[in-house]
Amino acid sequence: MRPSLATACLLVASTMPVMAAPTQGAPATPDEAPIRLANHRAVYDLSLAKSEGTRAVESATGRIVIDFAGDACRGYTIQTRQVTVLASGESGDRTSDLRNTTFETGDGKSLRFKTGAVMNGTPTPPIDGTAEASADALKVKLKEPKRDQYKVDGLTLFPSHHMLRLIEAARKGETTVAVKVFDGSDDGRKVYDTLAVIGRAAATPAAIAGNDRDKPLREGEMAKMRRWPVTLSYFTQGEGERTPIYTLSFDLYENGVSGAIHLDYGDFAIDGTVTRFDMAKADPKAEGECGK
Repeated sequence: MRPSLATACLLVASTMPVMAAPTQGAPATPDEAPIRLANHRAVYDLSLAKSEGTRAVESATGRIVIDFAGDACRGYTIQTRQVTVLASGESGDRTSDLRNTTFETGDGKSLRFKTGAVMNGTPTPPIDGTAEASADALKVKLKEPKRDQYKVDGLTLFPSHHMLRLIEAARKGETTVAVKVFDGSDDGRKVYDTLAVIGRAAATPAAIAGNDRDKPLREGEMAKMRRWPVTLSYFTQGEGERTPIYTLSFDLYENGVSGAIHLDYGDFAIDGTVTRFDMAKADPKAEGECGK
């Protein structure tokens, strides 16, 4: 179980020319500044939101930590760690410790990825590889757990350009975005079909009466940041009507930060609450000299 937060939020087929080098971030609409993803570290505490059906669990606890750094000139690095403990009267406790690191070039054409996991105290084989994307196909080369390569036809987005596409669509008032996404997670062989449904913009974060959920995002600079509610569904590749593997709902901030996370796996769902948020000071020259 691994939510692709960085792919979403972390973040989606699109007519946007995503393979063009975004030297100033994603294109801006009139009177709007170019999109720049904030360098930040976010910590999300996990809790059980619902549980029903044959795979119901009695409790869920854990934490997700996302470190995002880079820009369109230097490329984007995302480090994600998720520790989850699921308790069930029938199967007992299940503990997973998942780590994923990706580096995506600023033009969105290349991705390096490494994934490691410990399940109930037992390490699983590491995943290590690279991927090259074009408008026609995705080519993946795996180094571990064994050397292999494969190809997937069509346009596929990597995590940061997935996020840029979502923000651009939200700015334009688009309500849906469908695209293939790859971030090297799971076994390094999963290319997901995704569908994002985007709601209306809000000027400030939603204050939830009676609790401090996502309190760090309701303070300082983030309190004034425009955001949109997004529901992002992940599907195995195929045609026709399909049931999503899981659905990720979240508040998408204009600088790429995600809040109010809700992961729905069907029989149970998990909420992620921001308990710590640190954002690096923006460097106005970081992308201004790109390509010069």
